[in-house]
Amino acid sequence: MTLHPPADAQIAGDVRRALSEDLGAGDVTAALLPDSADVAYLLCKEDGVLAGAAWFDAAHRALDPQVRIDWRAADGQRIRAGSVLATLSGRSRALVSAERTSLNFLQTLSGTATITARYVEAVSGTGARILDTRKTLPGLRVAQKYAVTCGGGYNHRMGLYDAVMLKENHVRAAGSITAAIHSARAMHGTLLLIVEVESLDQLQETLAVGCDRILIDDFDPATRREAVRIAAGRIPLEVSGGVDLAGVRAIAEDGVDCISIGGLTKHVHAIDLSLKLGPAPN
Repeated sequence: MTLHPPADAQIAGDVRRALSEDLGAGDVTAALLPDSADVAYLLCKEDGVLAGAAWFDAAHRALDPQVRIDWRAADGQRIRAGSVLATLSGRSRALVSAERTSLNFLQTLSGTATITARYVEAVSGTGARILDTRKTLPGLRVAQKYAVTCGGGYNHRMGLYDAVMLKENHVRAAGSITAAIHSARAMHGTLLLIVEVESLDQLQETLAVGCDRILIDDFDPATRREAVRIAAGRIPLEVSGGVDLAGVRAIAEDGVDCISIGGLTKHVHAIDLSLKLGPAPN
């Protein structure tokens, strides 16, 4: 999979907000240092998958446009505890002032990529895709969804604007699944249409009317397998809700096409990384 980070303007905006909340009127501790040329290195202290190099770079370049950053790893690659991921050459004050913001992005996004990779590995060979959700950290949706792709996962809808997703309340308001689908097609015919069903009868109705993907939410294993048999590949099936790493393989082996997991972006375990002044160890 080719990884495509968000546009520079998106990354710059994320970094600008993060630096603003950290620096305020200025780094009073860094001001005590002589502003001389210095070097630093980025140390990995925990195994994981790297994601967020562009945010790390942008944080440092915002404070020192002339800083040189030489990466020894790339987004999407496995990283190992004890390895040096990058070396930096720049001004001492800028290096320490950008340290926390740059690491916050890199640790958080690498955490998202790492847990995604574990789920992807767990379903390897089944044909099921691991999807993210909209359960992201406020203001970091684009960044976290990029990190999911670094871990080998796929993006669900970005927001409420780029796909129609009919759930229980929408169906109730429309009167039926059929009416809700017809309304969605009439108003947003070019957008992806996902329909959540709560029973096999609703599944049959949705298959008859048609959509782009069917979400079978909270089906027990036997009912889920029957749903796969009934759908017979006509419309992709997605499972969501109550998915964990221990059980995801069994869900995938039932034959569903997609498994969406809010925990990829909601439950973040940041990967332990450290930026240290001085030359990198051999």
